[in-house]
Amino acid sequence: MPETAASTIVTIADHAAVRVITVNRPDKLNALNAATLDALHAAFEAADSDPDVRCIVLTGAGEKAFVAGADISEMNALTPVQGRDFSLRGQRLMRRIEKLGKPVIAMVNGFALGGGLELAMCCHLRIASDKAKVGQPEVNLGLIPGFGGTQRLLRLAGRAATLELCLVGAPVDAARALELGIVNRVVAAAELHDETMKLAGQLAASAPLALRGVIDCVNVGGECGIEEGLEYETAQFGLMFSTDDMREGTSAFLERRKPAFQGS
Repeated sequence: MPETAASTIVTIADHAAVRVITVNRPDKLNALNAATLDALHAAFEAADSDPDVRCIVLTGAGEKAFVAGADISEMNALTPVQGRDFSLRGQRLMRRIEKLGKPVIAMVNGFALGGGLELAMCCHLRIASDKAKVGQPEVNLGLIPGFGGTQRLLRLAGRAATLELCLVGAPVDAARALELGIVNRVVAAAELHDETMKLAGQLAASAPLALRGVIDCVNVGGECGIEEGLEYETAQFGLMFSTDDMREGTSAFLERRKPAFQGS
């Protein structure tokens, strides 16, 4: 679909089978307030239900920030109950993205701090500009991460790095984020868009049901013991043999041609 202004704080544009979702609050460094969280949730719901969308790229408007955090001006006046509700609102969005059956790539074009890093971490892949900085600075505000930061960072970077980033509250540059496993790739800022869209196009041309199976297996396996994870993987592997895409992929390999996956 063409770019729309259904929500001015979140814009949507399609490039073939790749949908780009952009947080569009550059004057606020794309900070996440309640309205933005809700708009993002609606955008990902729509992308999930659209059969023409096979891969999603999430980014922030402008050159300075992916998302520089949650909106502190909105948070400052919250009561404890409202603070809890705000956390639940963010976690609902993050979990929705994480469990989406289509690959989501975070194109980290600048600052990804606090809620911004939490938003990037719930995506399946993260490509960062060499000028990007990431961190969990909530402790400097008398807060802790509230959108899943302590948990996803722990799973991506380990205990030592999580405690350092969350206790010290200082951001790290893209090279350090790559070393810690927080991002998958770092590219020159001038090449970020092209490299991200190249990867998105590659994923969009892959077998949709197989991609979904991988995402599901990793999500399940990350939260259970090895035996349960292996059992789930085996079930998903067997399920792939019921798909037209599996027949197409194996036939294309044997016939030495490119496969044309249909998602069936």
